[in-house]
Amino acid sequence: MFDVVRDWFLGLGAQYGVNPLLFGAIYVGAIPFFTLSIAWLVRNARAGKSAVVPALAAGFFFISAYLYLIVAGENVPWWVYAFVAVLVVGGAWSTVRSVRAKVAAARGEADGPEPASVAETR
Repeated sequence: MFDVVRDWFLGLGAQYGVNPLLFGAIYVGAIPFFTLSIAWLVRNARAGKSAVVPALAAGFFFISAYLYLIVAGENVPWWVYAFVAVLVVGGAWSTVRSVRAKVAAARGEADGPEPASVAETR
């Protein structure tokens, strides 16, 4: 049984053209960070805070080993590229929203009280 699992795991290195031990270390090493990101996301959701950053962090840790494949390997599954694209778009969207809220808040401070919609995003 152990030999079958070992052969499969080491065969991944040949299939993807990467060091399977490094891939495995990243894959297993990301699990606690992924779990902490999910806990952070749940805590923010319960508190009514934004869950964007914790969701992006969880997504990053979920695919971190596959990011290694993108950089160093070959034959990467299509869904890895799609998920990385979703993370990039989500991060850009969150940044644009944050910048717009801060600009609106700065304009509101100069002209009078802050609008309620901007105050709620903080």
